Amino acid sequence: MSALDLTLLYLLAGVVGVTAFRFFKLPAILGYLLVGVIIGPHAFNLSTESAGVAYLAEFGVVFLMFLIGLEFNLPKLKSMQRLVFGLGMGQVFITIAGAVAGHLVLMLLFGFLGQAWDLSWQGAFALGGALAMSSTAIVARLMAERLELDSEHGKHVMGVLLFQDLAVVPLLVLIPALAQPMGPDLWQGLGLALIKAVVLVGLLLAGGQRILRQWLWVVARRKSDELFMLNLLLLTLGLAWLTEHAGLSLALGAFIAGMLISETEFKHRVEADVKPFQDVLLGLFFITIGMKLNWLVVWQHWALVIVFALIPVVLKGLVIVGLARAFGASSGVAMRTGLYLAQAGEFGFVLLTLIERNGLVSPQWVSPILAAMVLSMLATPFIIQHADRLVMRVSVNDWLMQSVMLTRIATATMRQDHAVIVCGFGRHGQNLAALLEEQGLAYVALDLDPERIRQASVAGHSVVLGDAARLPSLMAAGLAHASAVVITYDHIESALQVISLVHEHAPQVPVVARARDELDMDRLRQAGAAEVVPEALEGSLMLASHALALVGVPMRRVIRIIQQQRHARYQLLRGFFHGHDDDGAEDIHHERLQTLVIPAGAKISGLSWEGLIQDLPALRLVQWRRGNGRSVDLDESARLEGGDVLVVSGLAEDLALLSRRIDEA
Repeated sequence: MSALDLTLLYLLAGVVGVTAFRFFKLPAILGYLLVGVIIGPHAFNLSTESAGVAYLAEFGVVFLMFLIGLEFNLPKLKSMQRLVFGLGMGQVFITIAGAVAGHLVLMLLFGFLGQAWDLSWQGAFALGGALAMSSTAIVARLMAERLELDSEHGKHVMGVLLFQDLAVVPLLVLIPALAQPMGPDLWQGLGLALIKAVVLVGLLLAGGQRILRQWLWVVARRKSDELFMLNLLLLTLGLAWLTEHAGLSLALGAFIAGMLISETEFKHRVEADVKPFQDVLLGLFFITIGMKLNWLVVWQHWALVIVFALIPVVLKGLVIVGLARAFGASSGVAMRTGLYLAQAGEFGFVLLTLIERNGLVSPQWVSPILAAMVLSMLATPFIIQHADRLVMRVSVNDWLMQSVMLTRIATATMRQDHAVIVCGFGRHGQNLAALLEEQGLAYVALDLDPERIRQASVAGHSVVLGDAARLPSLMAAGLAHASAVVITYDHIESALQVISLVHEHAPQVPVVARARDELDMDRLRQAGAAEVVPEALEGSLMLASHALALVGVPMRRVIRIIQQQRHARYQLLRGFFHGHDDDGAEDIHHERLQTLVIPAGAKISGLSWEGLIQDLPALRLVQWRRGNGRSVDLDESARLEGGDVLVVSGLAEDLALLSRRIDEA
């Protein structure tokens, strides 16, 4: 097969595999692994792993380590040092020590039975390092989707993951040194490898950062994207080449390059430039990993695969739970941390490849171990999805803490009838809260970041710990008698969940949501949001207003143009939901909004909108939703049903007549 044929095969297989896995909302890593299994020599034999392909794929790991180095900065480590160097270091060390101890026990057991045990303590040490890794790519993405990165267990998980990423660096140095024969040469090799690593890293960090910053400025002043990209590749691959020729690893040099750039002004630009290289080459690396999987061996030793999948996952999870409890975490937080981190990780595959290459593990063990690691990663999304339910069943303390949390939410809202429920207390939520306080309107904010809640509560804000995407939190916040629900974060899936819960349990409460763009805006509107504010549109309107003013357009005309654009996009800006203090003389002749619910069994059921307002033509229908939250398109075939929610705009007198008509029906 020619180089072009091979390239097209990998590209086609990668695109098809990743598309299929993304369709089922599974991690792309697993798609690459499955593709490797299918096209590999042990399945359809469409491709054999050549030395050139394997070497090219290794650069995916190089760029991954480069990005890890970019994220490695002292302020971040200092803020999380207790979790990183306490919980994280403890987990890695205990896992490796447990693997070596397990090896010694099995060696004695097999010796007692008169059988040979073909794994050395060096191999057990290396395997312990590989199994200590968890999947940063899978866990971090799932936590981001569930808005759990700022939660208590989220911080514990990220602290452990950060140390695991750092622990890969010395393991990449140690594993080749461990492959030397047992004796003085082994310890000499280990010591020499560590000395070379320390000296090289020390020299590069001592003077490299200042030189690198000045050189990057020289390149940046040329204002050439191609030159900057070429320079970046030269630095990354050059340092990788330097460490490899020093007897270390390619990945170590890339990690150092990332560290050197992390404290410069070019960090974010570099990260954006390198990401595509890393994604493509890392995908190729995982395809080559999948090609190593021998399904015949897996089928013959399926019981061994299950044992390898269950025992390390269970023991690793228990180690993390115990350590988290020792570091002061509640039982619920500790159990969630253990469940989230029990699986194998992408760096585990990197280390397993290095272990196999250096002959520390017999080839017959590689396929069962690889299959077990893949199985544990496949199970991760399902474990995380049901983690809350598992923890609540096992941990009485967590159930009590959840009850206390809901009680606190209910206590905070007990005296706030018709309050606004603010979902998320980030920058947008805090700005909204300030405006509500300025107008004397009651609100309660739900957020998942304990530190943010502590600081905001001390400052006097009405904010409590709670997940707005969960019904108990919303009900405790007073959803049944709330005046509105405002979703201030732009996470589309969580926002859709909140809208669904509100429409199911309090359809009379309007929901205002924030969206990134008009695509999300359409999804949120279809789900039943009363209004959606897209950031892209608002940003463009602000840019337009400043630009028009600067080029000489009169301010009055600028304001009119912007208002016209907003009125065209936001129906609710043509009116407002009126309150008890809106009946002044200046408000009587203004349009307002009113939410009306059609009673079940009402005589007007079956009427069209035109039939309902036949003598009130000035009224305008802003939104029409069924009782289940589904939006209704206004056309000739649409008919009223019991439980329908109508958001109507008009003058107070006309709205009062319509409300009376619905009540009498």
